Amino acid sequence: MNQTHGSARPGGGGETDPHSSENGERQRYPISTVTTPGAQRRILVVEDDPTILEAIATRLRSEGFLVQTAADGPAAVDAAAAFQPDLLVLDVMLPGYDGLEVCRRVQAQRPIPVLMLTARDDETDMLIGLGVGADDYMTKPFSMRELVARTHALLRRVERAAAVATAPASPGRVMLGDLEIDRAQRRVRAGGKDVHLTPTEFDLLLCLARSPRAVLTREQLLADVWDWADASGTRTVDSHVKALRRKIGAERIRTVHGVGYALETSANGVGPVEGG
Repeated sequence: MNQTHGSARPGGGGETDPHSSENGERQRYPISTVTTPGAQRRILVVEDDPTILEAIATRLRSEGFLVQTAADGPAAVDAAAAFQPDLLVLDVMLPGYDGLEVCRRVQAQRPIPVLMLTARDDETDMLIGLGVGADDYMTKPFSMRELVARTHALLRRVERAAAVATAPASPGRVMLGDLEIDRAQRRVRAGGKDVHLTPTEFDLLLCLARSPRAVLTREQLLADVWDWADASGTRTVDSHVKALRRKIGAERIRTVHGVGYALETSANGVGPVEGG
């Protein structure tokens, strides 16, 4: 299994938004970002270490992807606008703009899935990355096999979300006490207030909500939400659960140490209720 290595370095008018819904909320992902079936997928790789950059680009090209590269923040933003990638593989530590700023700017142009790469094993940095629009992250050193698997998984999830959004008959709501999940519109309300989740956070919450109070292992969640069955990604689950707790309330998700997580319901909730 090939390994890539990196070391931590100091971090560097009235128009309508076509990616917004009727109530003004920005949608991820708009249908226009989904590649036509059979078309070659475009991936932009942003990394300032030339050895790592070339290794990633070569491996992704060997998987059939059309790959473009950039080595600094400003070049990455420009390349994203010109290349229109289907997915962004983005290092956090970059000259010019750091990866977090690149992610913000790219998502403002055109929402796309983002896989962030970090040399720092710091959960705070990971949570910040998830908060600015990243969908997943990997810590260096990582295997190319895992990077390819997560790339495919992210693209599959975008296709599934698009399929649900365009389906003529969409499923209804899941209600757990004062937690309401609208699967058709991919919206969540908790305690009567709208909660804005990333696509991954929504998928994670829905997975837990299908079996309220039941403990789901990290491996189960990783397979169901990320389409990735290797235990090496379980820290990704932990970081997304922490981010989700911050938004819907820490008391709603119970940790079973050494096992996984369970979605709790409020006292007046009797279980999942499907609605039209």
